[in-house]
Amino acid sequence: MAKQVIPLSDLPIVSSKTINDFPQDKFISGAAILVDKPLNWSSFDVVHHIRNRIPPKKVGHAGTLDPLATGLLILCTGKGTRSISQFQNGVKEYITTVKFGESTPSYDAALPPDDMAGWKHISIEQIEKIIDEQFTGTITQLPPIYSAIRVEGERLYKKARRGEKVSLPPRQITIHSIEILRDRLPELDLKIVCGKGTYIRSIAHDMGKAAGSLAHITSLRRTRIGDFSVEDALLPKELDAHLKR
Repeated sequence: MAKQVIPLSDLPIVSSKTINDFPQDKFISGAAILVDKPLNWSSFDVVHHIRNRIPPKKVGHAGTLDPLATGLLILCTGKGTRSISQFQNGVKEYITTVKFGESTPSYDAALPPDDMAGWKHISIEQIEKIIDEQFTGTITQLPPIYSAIRVEGERLYKKARRGEKVSLPPRQITIHSIEILRDRLPELDLKIVCGKGTYIRSIAHDMGKAAGSLAHITSLRRTRIGDFSVEDALLPKELDAHLKR
């Protein structure tokens, strides 16, 4: 018999607003924890950190963030892990910096540039037109080869590190909006609101090509998942302080 999924409205939420009054027995029985993932931590690092500090060993996260990304990571414990897919299906919001004129194999700053291109021909008007015509609504996207997607039972980034060539089928994703927050070409700060399965790194990579150049992201922060905001999230050290009390 399939285990019953807990509606998000019934799932206890551990946040900066509730942490001081949150009973530890709910950590055990099942809860969702809003975590602000630090830079250079993997998503599993956060899972491991929480798993070592609370009684339930059943802990999972609702949507991977790369080590160079920061921001909202939702962890579920105990019975709450049955609700992970509900979080994963929520609309995501990201703040990212895209740098034009350089590409990297990972589409971000995790690896050094592997190619250069001119960028001074790029204008904000051109980028706005590209966003409107090519990066709004339902589009197809190729995930980065340096990603956690499993191919033949192995993470894709492991194959990439060995130099293996892997063909991936394009995926359908939904981009609700892309807003230019700050223009400082060759860098742009963008706010991207998108659906499940979207790779922000691929958006930057593809946008660079569409602009007749190259591009990769230099920073990424997830600010929202569904109705949950990073403003209400806790840093791991803040969770530690509460659990010690």
